[in-house]
Amino acid sequence: MSDEFYRIKRLPPYVIAEVNAMRAQARAGGEDIIDLGMGNPDLPPPPHVIDKLCEVARKPDAHGYSQSKGIPGLRKAQANYYGRRFGVELDPETEVVVTMGSKEGLSSLATAITGPGDVVLAPNPSYPIHTFGFIIAGATIRSVPTTPDEEYFRSLERAMAFTVPRPSVLVVGYPSNPTAETVDLAFYERLVAWARENKVWVLSDLAYSELYYDGNPTRSILEVPGAKDIAVEFTSLSKTYSMAGWRMGFAVGNQKLIAALTRVKSYLDYGAFTPIQAAACAALNGPQDIVSANRALYHKRRDVMVESFGRAGWDIPAPRASMFAWAPLPPALREMGSLEFSKQLLTHAKVAVAPGVGYGEDGEGYVRIAMVENEQRLRQAARNVKKYLQSMGVNTPTTKAG
Repeated sequence: MSDEFYRIKRLPPYVIAEVNAMRAQARAGGEDIIDLGMGNPDLPPPPHVIDKLCEVARKPDAHGYSQSKGIPGLRKAQANYYGRRFGVELDPETEVVVTMGSKEGLSSLATAITGPGDVVLAPNPSYPIHTFGFIIAGATIRSVPTTPDEEYFRSLERAMAFTVPRPSVLVVGYPSNPTAETVDLAFYERLVAWARENKVWVLSDLAYSELYYDGNPTRSILEVPGAKDIAVEFTSLSKTYSMAGWRMGFAVGNQKLIAALTRVKSYLDYGAFTPIQAAACAALNGPQDIVSANRALYHKRRDVMVESFGRAGWDIPAPRASMFAWAPLPPALREMGSLEFSKQLLTHAKVAVAPGVGYGEDGEGYVRIAMVENEQRLRQAARNVKKYLQSMGVNTPTTKAG
C-alpha cells in the first residue's frame, strides 16, 4: 500500500500556512497580533441580509437539500447585477451558476475541463487556486506575468509557439490578488481577440469587482463583444458585502463552460444552504449603499496605511483597487526574502503579513498587506514596524509614525 497519493505529491508546501501557524501560536500565547495577513473582512454584512437569512431559516421547509446550480431567484439576481453594472445580458438558466465562493468555482471548473496532459496558462504571482486548482486536476501550469503590459502579450505568444501540447486555458484575475494591478477594457478587447484566434478558454477572476479607488470602476471581460464565446467570469459576495464566511460566488458567461461546471458540481454538492442563497438575493437586489460605503472605508484605510507606513520608513505603492497592498520589502532588508521578513515582522513588530513567495516564485521580494484592520490599528502597526526597522539599522524618518 502506497502512502504517496498522486495529487498530494503534486502539491508543494503551502508557504503562507507557515506564517499563519506562527500567528496562531503567538495569539494563543496572549500576544496582540495586528493581522494584515489574510484577506478576511472585519466588517459585518448589511442588516437586511442577516434579517433575510434568519427569516428564511425559520421556515420549516428551508432545511432540505438546495439546488447545486443555485436557486432560480439567485441566478436571476446575479444576471440583473451584470446588466446594471456592466451592461452585460446573461441568461440565468444557461449562463449563470452559483458557486460556494469563487475559489470552489474555479477548482470545480478546473476539474471539469482539464486533466493530465493539459497545459494551463496562469499568472505568477497569483492567488494560489489559480494554479493549484489545475495542478490538483492533473494539468500542467505554464506561468505568464501578472503585470498587464506588452511583455504579458509577448509571453502569451511564446507560450503558444513553444508549449506542447498547446495551452487550452488562460486564467486572469484583475484587480489582481496579490498585486492589486488593474486593467482597462482595451486590455480585455485585445485578450478576447487573442483567445479567439488561439482557441483558448479564458477564466476571469473578478472577486474584487467593487473595491476600486480614485473613481476608476473595474471592467468585466464580458463587456467585450464576443467574449462569451471563450470566457467565463467568477465573482463573489465575500468582499463586496462583507460575506466571506457565507461562501457565495458565481460563474457566468460561456454556456459550454457553465454547463461543464454545473454538471461536475451536481456530482459534488447539493448547493449552499437555501437561507444563505435567499440572503444573497437580498444582498444583490436590495439597497447598495453598503457597496459604496465599504469602498470608501477601504479607500481611507489605504491612504492611512500608505501614509503611516511611509513615515515609518517603508514606502508602499498605493493600490488602485482591492483590499490589498503589494509592498516591496524595504531595500535594506530585501536579501532576507519575503518569508523570513514576514516571520520577523510577526515576531518583532507583532504585525502579520503574507509573504509574496506564497503567491508564486515571482512574488519573492514582496509581501501582501491586507487592509482588514481599522485605521487606529493600521497606525499602531506602522509604529511597531518603525521600531523594528530601526532595530535592524534601517534609516527611518525622524517624524513620529502614525
